[in-house]
Amino acid sequence: MIELENAAYSYGGGELLSDISLRLQPGSFHFLTGPSGSGKTTLLKLCYGALIPTAGHVRLFDTDVRALDRDDIALARRRIGVVHQDCQFLDHLTLADNIALPLTVSGRDTINEVANLRELTSWVGLKSRADALPPELSGGERQRAALARAVIMSPDVILADEPTGNVDWEMSQRLLQLLLELNRMGKTIMIATHDLALIRAAKSHVQARVLRISNRRLQLAGADL
Repeated sequence: MIELENAAYSYGGGELLSDISLRLQPGSFHFLTGPSGSGKTTLLKLCYGALIPTAGHVRLFDTDVRALDRDDIALARRRIGVVHQDCQFLDHLTLADNIALPLTVSGRDTINEVANLRELTSWVGLKSRADALPPELSGGERQRAALARAVIMSPDVILADEPTGNVDWEMSQRLLQLLLELNRMGKTIMIATHDLALIRAAKSHVQARVLRISNRRLQLAGADL
């Protein structure tokens, strides 16, 4: 589905990632760890075509990103849901309209998607907040709304960048359960996180592969996690 082969990325004259090889198989679950500044977000951006590798290859659904034009990239991204670390929303739109935004941008008729939107809003526990504006939401509500927006197009892959970084443990467990449920539905999941407790909690429910970026390279993390 997504494959990196000896991929590297240089930024500001220095190499941030080097010789990265990774395959995200259908239905797999991955954690991506590493210290702040190690390149976790950069690696996720390579995985959804927001960045082009400066060396090596990245393939999205069997096609090298260098062979994709802007429209092709947009189509590929409809199959990849991304939960960004900063959870940006349009403050003048309601929560429900923000979640539905990918449908609007893709030209799909949101009127026909009302039932799905209501179900999804309920699934993330935000049914009663559907008409709220983003500034009225708590950190946990914003994270759940970001997850709902990421899956509104029913993507094959969900990439989440520190989805529990700004919430308490109880809320992080709730978000984890939502991601585990998506994985049980056959979705491929990769979560970038520094939260080892979250990884341990997940490993009791799913066979997750834990990857670590160290010295610009990707390696399997130790079994003690």
